[in-house]
Amino acid sequence: MSRDIGAAPMNSARDVTPKRWTFHGLNNGVIFGLTVRGVGLLPRRVSYGIGHVGTWIAWRLMRQTNAAVAANLAVIFPEKSDAALQRDALNTYRQYARDTIDFVKALSASSEEAQRIFDLGNNRQLFEGVLAEGRGALLVTGHYGNWEIGGLLMGRVIGLPLTVVAMAESNDEVNRLRHQTRQRMGVDTLEVRQSLETALQIRGLLAQNRFVAMLIDRHMGRDRVAVKLFGREAWFLQTPALLGYLTGAPLVACFLERDGPGHFKTRAVGPIRVDRMLPRNDAVRKATQEVADAIEARVRANPHSWYHFYRYWEAQHDQYDGLA
Repeated sequence: MSRDIGAAPMNSARDVTPKRWTFHGLNNGVIFGLTVRGVGLLPRRVSYGIGHVGTWIAWRLMRQTNAAVAANLAVIFPEKSDAALQRDALNTYRQYARDTIDFVKALSASSEEAQRIFDLGNNRQLFEGVLAEGRGALLVTGHYGNWEIGGLLMGRVIGLPLTVVAMAESNDEVNRLRHQTRQRMGVDTLEVRQSLETALQIRGLLAQNRFVAMLIDRHMGRDRVAVKLFGREAWFLQTPALLGYLTGAPLVACFLERDGPGHFKTRAVGPIRVDRMLPRNDAVRKATQEVADAIEARVRANPHSWYHFYRYWEAQHDQYDGLA
């Protein structure tokens, strides 16, 4: 997302987003557009069938992406053969397709149907409780599970104010459709443009006592803090915890896990407090590590719902900018 508060402004987010993040066959504008339109018209079971076949074709064609997904999962499954990890890559594509289908279907759900999509557990009290403190809250997650459907949960089911901070997609059509779908859910989008401007806008949203949602597990230039993930060093965004330190807003790690056709279990961890009694860098690192631990726990439980379609571990090094 944004760099350090007060750092030199960035150019357009579209210019600085590493292409490896979004440049893969599953993020193609034509495919994404056809998926959104087709799933909206077809019965769910038919969409699942098409997705099952389509992901097999993608798996056969996208060898570099397969290798990237397999390499990412090898850290979790060091005992598995390359062939087994390649099958895990196919299962990841298929879980991604089911998540996408269920998300698109959910957009047209009635209010009563939307309520039945989610198993909230005790998380409604958590969400409402952090906003009752009056400082807003930073809703953070990783590229795991169905993070986009969280907008439907917050906007139409619980009815809490939410703004999603997002990088521009590399494909214009995908970017337009993502904005459009968030609008349908009653969720605002803040597209990253300049570092200082974006940080000030987020602080303003927190001051309005809103939830601000951010994906935290990919760093951007100097906007990074080191964490341990699966025993390896990784860079996460420092902005969420840094804003928590500056404003007193708590962090909540939230995950939406598909546990059946069109149904999701909500898992929230928090509130995660950024300890303002510690030196700033120590406080930011400690809070971000808590988020990393929460992400690791969920990925270990459901590894095929971990959606990095490029070589995640190589991308922790600044000199790496290759495509998967």
